[in-house]
Amino acid sequence: MTNMKKLAASTLLASVGLGFGASSAWALLPIEHWTQPGGAQVWLVNSPGIPMVDVQVAFDAGSRRDPAGQAGLASAVAMMASKGVTAQADAPALDENALGQAWADLGASFGAQAGRDSFSYSLRSLTEPALLQRAVALAARQVASPGWPADVWQRDRERWSASIKEADTRPGTVAAKAFTRAVYGAHPYGALATGESLSRIDTAAMQAFHRRLIAACRAKVSIVGALDRAQADRLVQQLLAPLQAPLQAAQDAAACGPLPDLPKVQALQAPVRENIPFAAAQAQVLIGQPGIARSSPDFLAVLVGNHILGGGGFTSRLTEQVREKRGLSYSVYSDFAPGLDAGAFTISLQTRPDQAQQALQVSQQTLQRFVADGPTDKELKAAKDNLIGGFALRIDSNRKLLGNVSNIAWYGLPLDYLEHWTERVQALTVRDVRDAMQRMLQPERMVTVIVGGEQ
Repeated sequence: MTNMKKLAASTLLASVGLGFGASSAWALLPIEHWTQPGGAQVWLVNSPGIPMVDVQVAFDAGSRRDPAGQAGLASAVAMMASKGVTAQADAPALDENALGQAWADLGASFGAQAGRDSFSYSLRSLTEPALLQRAVALAARQVASPGWPADVWQRDRERWSASIKEADTRPGTVAAKAFTRAVYGAHPYGALATGESLSRIDTAAMQAFHRRLIAACRAKVSIVGALDRAQADRLVQQLLAPLQAPLQAAQDAAACGPLPDLPKVQALQAPVRENIPFAAAQAQVLIGQPGIARSSPDFLAVLVGNHILGGGGFTSRLTEQVREKRGLSYSVYSDFAPGLDAGAFTISLQTRPDQAQQALQVSQQTLQRFVADGPTDKELKAAKDNLIGGFALRIDSNRKLLGNVSNIAWYGLPLDYLEHWTERVQALTVRDVRDAMQRMLQPERMVTVIVGGEQ
């Protein structure tokens, strides 16, 4: 075992006993926020109980920024982040195997992922200085200098294309894709990677995407761990320095200008229905429409309303009406996916093909009644108790807390958002929930997709 591995292992073992009892104070820890001279914004929770740090660096470079005809580009860039780095000064180039071994030696982890709105890098490391400095230096290389090996991309593109073909043989995938296209239309949220779109992506396209959108001045950095503000500021400077180094003043100004506006998700003007034949034991039924953006003041009321309607598991109305009373489906649920723009509200269930129409009708009637009348006092109290009672589980680890801090950073929520979450939920009334659901949903104008039902 190398000295670095021994240090990582011994520090980790020493920290295990500190993991218990530390979480109870996390909800009370303040979030600090500042902007570095280069433009990067930082959100920090100094959580000293465990000698570890979790970091997320987010950019406005999610799949909604994929160029037309190249759906999957942002995800391809994220995939290639782990496939190697170029040589830097006295540091040699590393291929994907050497890079993986380097992280294993450090006892740390690093990854990239592309979501619908954002592109993010995530780092986890112990805060022992000898380990953290090397982990941040390696992460900085991956952020700024991916290797872009063309042969690896060709290999992974073939695997990805084959995976898409295989997934398209499943009724759930067929239903989800048809639903997404119908809800979003031509909006970038509705663009889906295909074998054809992947064939148009090469490493030059990835480099151009990375160069245009992954800029230090655009970074939103969230940190949770045993670092104070000065230490966190130095970490961010080290992590983003390689992104800034190649830029001249004119290039830097161009790189940090406003990104082009994207079209807004459009409300449905009429109901849409698709019945797709498919030989399967279970029919897939999806109902929904564009919902709300995360910035909507209705978010918490909709969260509670959706919990009562179909997001609360066995206590939800949809489960009661579709499963418990009529035995039409083992599982039925509702969900909403707010983002920078209006994500989809969805009701989803599976049932026997001969029961698809009945299950659809019951689900639609349940939705219509709930939107018209709202919850009962009893339902509202139960939902509040459940959500508030489970709030501690949302922040019971550094990683979960990081997810919440990143959410605050990405959507520009108040720094005290977590501190006042429970009291804001508790203050909601039946009328608040009903009115919010009515503003979001129009049951007479919804997308309905049935795959595998009787025609």
